[in-house]
Amino acid sequence: MTNSRQKPAKVEISFTVNGEPRTVRVYPMERLLDVLRLDLGLTGAKEGCGEGECGSCSVLMDGTLVNSCLVPALQASGTRIVTIEGLATEESLHVLQQAFLECGGAQCGICTPGMILAAVHLLNKKPAPTMEEIREGLSGNLCRCTGYSQILEAVTEAARRRTVA
Repeated sequence: MTNSRQKPAKVEISFTVNGEPRTVRVYPMERLLDVLRLDLGLTGAKEGCGEGECGSCSVLMDGTLVNSCLVPALQASGTRIVTIEGLATEESLHVLQQAFLECGGAQCGICTPGMILAAVHLLNKKPAPTMEEIREGLSGNLCRCTGYSQILEAVTEAARRRTVA
């Protein structure tokens, strides 16, 4: 007699993370967040709530902002993932990372990676967003430290720099 509660077998998935092809063996319903953090050592995405409510685990998957705590690893197979670690180059920070730093948009750091990736997603769609569009673009991300004014300022400043550059 077989045990009907056996753990499913691991499967091999391949995807591109921060421009680098990666192959890992995962349980099909394992969370993308855990694969990124535990298997690939990319700890920028944080687990804030584990329910998709706070945005701390946000990453870009094929250009779409997703909560990696809700994405089964198998669903990420064949996709292109960008995490906070994939934004900066060896030479410089991404314009949003620099603006968050200069404007005080990062406090404890739990929400920062998700906020920045949400802002990247927004600015890729709307290079010169209004304040209302910025608020809406960041609405899936919660911050418990800043009161949001520095975050909104940072996104506004990054958008300004991108249009000037």
